[in-house]
Amino acid sequence: MYSDPAVKGGHKLSLDMCRLLDIVIALAVLLFIAPLMLVIAGLIKLQDGGPALFRQSRIGQGGEAFKCLKFRTMVTDAEVRLNALLARDPEARREWELDHKLRKDPRITALGAFLRKSSLDELPQLFNVLKGEMSLVGPRPIVTAEIPRYGRWFAHYCAVRPGVTGLWQVNGRNDVSYRRRVALDVLYARTVGVRRYVQIMAATVPAVLLRSGSY
Repeated sequence: MYSDPAVKGGHKLSLDMCRLLDIVIALAVLLFIAPLMLVIAGLIKLQDGGPALFRQSRIGQGGEAFKCLKFRTMVTDAEVRLNALLARDPEARREWELDHKLRKDPRITALGAFLRKSSLDELPQLFNVLKGEMSLVGPRPIVTAEIPRYGRWFAHYCAVRPGVTGLWQVNGRNDVSYRRRVALDVLYARTVGVRRYVQIMAATVPAVLLRSGSY
């Protein structure tokens, strides 16, 4: 288990308030957008017959693994295509090793590209929020392969719940270097609280509308 003493101590009441906000907001949003989510799930199913949801193991608070939910934005054989691309394309391999992202990702479907640009693919994570695996605000949940990128700062990442949105998303998202992303996660862990929570939630709206760093 990993924790940050600075977060565990005097911030408990503030964290409890953030958790209450998570539950209230997530429930309200889910009730409002349930029809939209059903339409998106149906469109994904129609495009290739594959599952509408994508479940991936991510690292949560305390270093515990959980299944992070998203609407599927890639082809059903995405892993096979990625391995083939990285094996034949040195430039793509370098880009992947740098940020675990590809600007021109051949695995993403046309519908998936739209869902990513609009951030609609993230909507199922509201269920992760209700289960207590995620918060609406926090570091983006990482996979095990990314842990070495955090080095000695990994304990800060583990000190709080990963979030649907956070400092990374409202400060450029994929246009931000991984090193900068880690610094933003550390900053959030050290300043977590209701005020920071509200600031990030408010900044998320224009960030989504402008599609800043989204691909």
